[in-house]
Amino acid sequence: MKIFLTGGAGYIGSVLAKELSNRGYDVTVYDTLYFGEQALWDIKDQIKIIKGDIRKITKNDLVGQDVVIDLAAISNDPTGELDPKLTESVNHLGRVNVARLSKKAGVKRYIAPSSAGNYGWSDSPVDETSPVNPITTYTIANDAWEKDILPMADKSFTVTVLRQATVYGVSRRMRFDIIVNDFTLQVFRDNKIKIKGDGMEFRPFVHIKDDCQAFIKVIEAEQELVNGEIFNVGTTNQSLRIKEVMETIFKTLKIDPKYEFGELIDKRNYKMNCDKIARVLKFQPRYKIEDGAREVYKALQDGILSIDDPKNITLKWYKMLIEKGEFS
Repeated sequence: MKIFLTGGAGYIGSVLAKELSNRGYDVTVYDTLYFGEQALWDIKDQIKIIKGDIRKITKNDLVGQDVVIDLAAISNDPTGELDPKLTESVNHLGRVNVARLSKKAGVKRYIAPSSAGNYGWSDSPVDETSPVNPITTYTIANDAWEKDILPMADKSFTVTVLRQATVYGVSRRMRFDIIVNDFTLQVFRDNKIKIKGDGMEFRPFVHIKDDCQAFIKVIEAEQELVNGEIFNVGTTNQSLRIKEVMETIFKTLKIDPKYEFGELIDKRNYKMNCDKIARVLKFQPRYKIEDGAREVYKALQDGILSIDDPKNITLKWYKMLIEKGEFS
């Protein structure tokens, strides 16, 4: 089976590309390579890599592919605010373009890796039937993308939306701008955690390896189980308050807790129910936040991850690219 992975050199994409290749799939990575292709070096002889922008992708790029996983995006909320028009053009219109051309090219399945952030703020637990409340440029674009692609689903073109929890864990294209990874880095570097807010906001979490398994579950599922469906990706019991995450990391790493709180900037708050994916696709995550904290901390200790690499903070790297005129 041939799988076309946009954004395949990114944080999740590079791990997923390896997982898919190791399972025997024929993988093509399509990526702007703004962060380079170093994350794919250990599998570069097993896969095909194409440098490209999804806004310029053609039908011919997609002909012969069986599955498209459309991970390409300007990632995370702060980065999405750098240039809202650009975020809309890539995260919404660019990915709709990929979906439309995939259908025209005869691709059988289109998987849309969306975000749990679409739920925004909710005082009650949210599931796939709950109303969304996108409150940032990034999540507004995600929501618009979902609404445009789901009606494309039919008997010959399967469309599945995955609303991913906040991902954590080690990747060769590492990100330290997401909660568990960020907190673990702060403990390693500063022996304390500094956050904006009081830590009482809820977020759902999922380990990067489990997240990749969710994609594989969708690829290998019967069409009637996933076509036109939305799945929350994670586990219901890993929806935690930010303060609980901090406490878990300190306890796991056996370091006395030290916190520094600031003004609340991030207005999101939601507990995510993930029972549907467990029931329908038998998805059972294997990892917990403790596992993620330990592996990130050890990778820092061993020098596998650098605390000084500017590519590890998406917002900072994009700002550098903008200054150089290399990001548009």
